[in-house]
Amino acid sequence: MHSLAIALAISGLASTSLAAPAPFKRGTAFTVNQGPAKPYQAGPVILQKAYSKYNKVAPEDVQKAASSGSVTATPEQYDAEYLCPVTIGGQTLNLDFDTGSADLWVFSSELSSSERSGHSYYNPSKSTTAKKLSGDTWNISYGDGSGASGNVYADTVTVGGVTVTSQAVELAETISAQFQEDQDNDGLLGLAFSSINTVTPTQQTTFFDTAIDEGVLAQNVFTADLKKGEPGSYSFGIIDSSKYTGDITYTPVNTANGFWEFTGTGYGVGDGSFTSASIDGIADTGTTLLLLDDDIVSAYYDQVDGASYDSSQGGYTFSCSASLPDFVVGIEDSQFTIPGSYINYSPVSDGSSTCFGGIQSNTGVGFSIYGDIFLKAVFAVFDSANTQLGIANKDL
Repeated sequence: MHSLAIALAISGLASTSLAAPAPFKRGTAFTVNQGPAKPYQAGPVILQKAYSKYNKVAPEDVQKAASSGSVTATPEQYDAEYLCPVTIGGQTLNLDFDTGSADLWVFSSELSSSERSGHSYYNPSKSTTAKKLSGDTWNISYGDGSGASGNVYADTVTVGGVTVTSQAVELAETISAQFQEDQDNDGLLGLAFSSINTVTPTQQTTFFDTAIDEGVLAQNVFTADLKKGEPGSYSFGIIDSSKYTGDITYTPVNTANGFWEFTGTGYGVGDGSFTSASIDGIADTGTTLLLLDDDIVSAYYDQVDGASYDSSQGGYTFSCSASLPDFVVGIEDSQFTIPGSYINYSPVSDGSSTCFGGIQSNTGVGFSIYGDIFLKAVFAVFDSANTQLGIANKDL
């Protein structure tokens, strides 16, 4: 069972731009530690999932590669996904915390026994606090044909020892094979803006917004401290100064599309010069890779000996022994470095000497996706009160 830690100390905050979060109000703060990364999935599969998540059709090469049935290994260091324990009506499930979506949906007792096999699942009849929201339904579908749908209950939800009392919980009644096969993941806890929650006819709020509405947080912020090859943590209501170094750089967030969307200021490769550019992107803990415009992706792999686009993999690959340059991300006037070692996502198959890159194309998505390849290299602050995203360096 994954451990939980409650953060009782309130720490200070340094900032370099925009507003620091508002002073503390009544409420508490807490940290939830992640479990180890789940067994890894092949690069093309992860890339296909990123397209599917945003209802975009992946390039043909990616589709073919993702359906090729590659045999893969399962070391934790590939960091395909991070899971956290969440208790719903007294029942604990391992959920993926996802800043790129706004639904809290779970495997449930309303699935057949075969569909929920291998998963922990929520049974509202075993909760004394569950209340069905009559008439409300949800339906999530993705570009690759995967999806889930069902009905909605309100129940108590506990994360890190702090409970909200009337959280919408979306119970899966139908679910695609892709989700069934992912037995490490019992559902998803969305942390994007509630405006893109899929419940109809009465749209519901995320766990974070419910916690704000119920006044249980000391500050209307949460932070992500992802790690490479080991469990990280999310903290709610607190910005823990022990988790980052230097100052936090804040940048405005555009909420029009419901995401933590911001404008990057450029990029750099290795020891080369920094290229100023306006890069529209989102911070998404639920996406494994870093997806960028083609010109940026090719600029990176031009500096990797032997790297090339492999149509059979749907992305750039290189020798697993290659020395990868760092990648620099510009945010406001600050620059943040992703170590080259982080960009070696995984071998293309079990025992292969060819590896799949952690930076790949965003063609057809419409924006860049700053997924876990970037986020595990930094400390990220999601500040709802001031509608801004904060990024800071940390010890790696």
